[in-house]
Amino acid sequence: MVKIDNIELPDFPLLLAPMEDVSDPPFRALCKEQGADVVYTEFISSEGLIRDAAKSVMKLDIYEKERPVGIQIFGANLDSMLRSVEIVEKTNPDIIDINFGCPVKKVVCKGAGAGILKDIPLMVKLTEAMVKHTKLPVTVKTRLGWDHDSIKIVEVAERLQDVGCKAIAIHGRTRAQMYKGDADWKPIAAVKNNPRMHIPVFGNGDISSPERAKEMRDEYGLDGAMIGRATIGYPWFFKEVKHYFETGTHLPKPTLAERVEVARRHLQMSIDWKGERLGVVETRRHYTNYFKGIPHFKEYRLKMVTLDDPQDIYAVFDEVLEKFADHQFA
Repeated sequence: MVKIDNIELPDFPLLLAPMEDVSDPPFRALCKEQGADVVYTEFISSEGLIRDAAKSVMKLDIYEKERPVGIQIFGANLDSMLRSVEIVEKTNPDIIDINFGCPVKKVVCKGAGAGILKDIPLMVKLTEAMVKHTKLPVTVKTRLGWDHDSIKIVEVAERLQDVGCKAIAIHGRTRAQMYKGDADWKPIAAVKNNPRMHIPVFGNGDISSPERAKEMRDEYGLDGAMIGRATIGYPWFFKEVKHYFETGTHLPKPTLAERVEVARRHLQMSIDWKGERLGVVETRRHYTNYFKGIPHFKEYRLKMVTLDDPQDIYAVFDEVLEKFADHQFA
């Protein structure tokens, strides 16, 4: 069993990574159904929260069926981060997670996200202050370091633990790498193997198959996997990994009927939550993976990502179901 503070999780839990414009309530609900053990919100700006910005506040929506659920916030200003903790607490999540890993320029240039990797003392100070400011468990998601020459993740993780961080998820790239090259899990294993570490250490980055998840568990000895891109338009990934862990075999891929049904539900839940326009637009990024592997599908995918009326999109789903009824997913 793995524990984040008092939250009990199964051995080697699978966590849905916080992804901007992806890990919203509809998608989190689908991932939870398919075996995700912990889900996280999209990252939320502390400055946006304290200004009551509509987009930031909307991201605080969480639902009982998602638990345990973590709300992730980012920022570099101590006062703003503490005030945002007070706002987050009112929505009663299970975990408050701090984003010290987002590599996007507009976040980094303000010293937030991975930008804080240039100032480790501030990173530790912010974490300590937030831990003291809330009764909820505080966790951290970060990267190996700012660049290859400044990787001190073993020391950094220990310092974060020592000020009260209850778990750490580490993406196996530096900020300088962005999402290029291969994720390096060896430094994450070094964090886990530090005899002074006693909080869960989760690995993140390039978990693209059940085999890779098993490698992270068995060869690198980490406590769990935080999975991001492999789940976009494919919430079944969690169930497939768990099946592989239990049996050593691969689950059959979801059928076309299952994919259409989940894509349809995803779109409807998004519309119910965000309204028609945003619901339609923000579900588009998932369609490529929902229907990946179908030959000569370009015409239908183009319709799915350009049509604005939900009824027209549902009609395309029906058309796909009829035209490709015999397709077998490998």
